Amino acid sequence: ADGHKVFLVGHATGVQIYACEATTSGFGWRFVAPRANLYDEHGNQIAIHFAGPTWQAGDGSLAVGRRVDGVTVDATAIPWLLLAASPAAGPDGDRLADTTFIQRVATTGGLMPAAADCDERTAGSTQDVPYTADYAFWKATGN
Repeated sequence: ADGHKVFLVGHATGVQIYACEATTSGFGWRFVAPRANLYDEHGNQIAIHFAGPTWQAGDGSLAVGRRVDGVTVDATAIPWLLLAASPAAGPDGDRLADTTFIQRVATTGGLMPAAADCDERTAGSTQDVPYTADYAFWKATGN
C-alpha cells in the first residue's frame, strides 16, 4: 500500500473457534474467535491472537483489526484478509503501537465445521478448528 510498509511478520499456529447454536431455522455454526500464537522466522513467539480480532505482542502493545476486504484463495482454508488496525502501546513497549493495517495470508484450515455436525445433540458445544496463517503488520512510512 502506498505510504505504508511491512514492519513485522508473524507465522500463526492456532485454532478458529466455532459454536453450534439453535437458530430460527434449525441449528448452525457461529464463528466465536481465533486463538493462536505468532512466531518469527526463528521460531520465537512474538505475539498472541485472540477475540477482537486482537493481536498482542509480548510487551503488551496490541492492535485490534477491522475487516476491510477478503478473498478466498484456497477453498480448503479461511480467506486471506486485509484489516485496518486500531493500535495501542503496552505497559512495557510499543511494538504494535504504529500498526495501520494487518494482512492475513497463506492460510491453511480453519474453516467452519460441516453443517451436519451441528444439531440438537451438539447444540451448545464449541469446536476448535486448527489453522495456520501468516500475518503482516503494516505501518505508515515515516513511523
